[in-house]
Amino acid sequence: MQPITEQQIRSSFVNASKGEANRATIPELDHLDWGSLDYLGWTDAKRPGISYVVMHVDGTVRGILLRAAGSGAPTNRKAICVWCEDVKATDNVRMVIAPLAGKAGRDGGTIGTLACAGFACSSNVRRAPSRSEIGDQATAEEREFWTGLRIEGLRERVARFIHQVMRDD
Repeated sequence: MQPITEQQIRSSFVNASKGEANRATIPELDHLDWGSLDYLGWTDAKRPGISYVVMHVDGTVRGILLRAAGSGAPTNRKAICVWCEDVKATDNVRMVIAPLAGKAGRDGGTIGTLACAGFACSSNVRRAPSRSEIGDQATAEEREFWTGLRIEGLRERVARFIHQVMRDD
């Protein structure tokens, strides 16, 4: 992911009012390893039930506001994150709800998904593939190829979710 600024983040939200965007607590951006991120996701430090996801979509920085479903705490049930599809990190997944952009959102329309509670998807897709995923005889090139597929899949699924939030029926 290319580095983005606080101003780019605040102006990127497609499903938040200007006031909500201005109230967002933005994480420290100077120390992020942008090269290992496929999207930037965080939970608001001042409002733990609110999270944000920002990424480059179709050449433009797009951001979405998310609300935790229920209490916002991960449940004790195991689940697979829809975005990274990691079969190992299943303990810290939660349902998040995004208001739709535009009139649909103002009318109460939402869309939800299961996502890693700490938005660790970028590191999850970069972990070494397990034997059950790729076998124990895989070459370094096959492992690199597999990891590349997981990275591309993550980017596509998060971008698709953002596109779904942006629809204005």
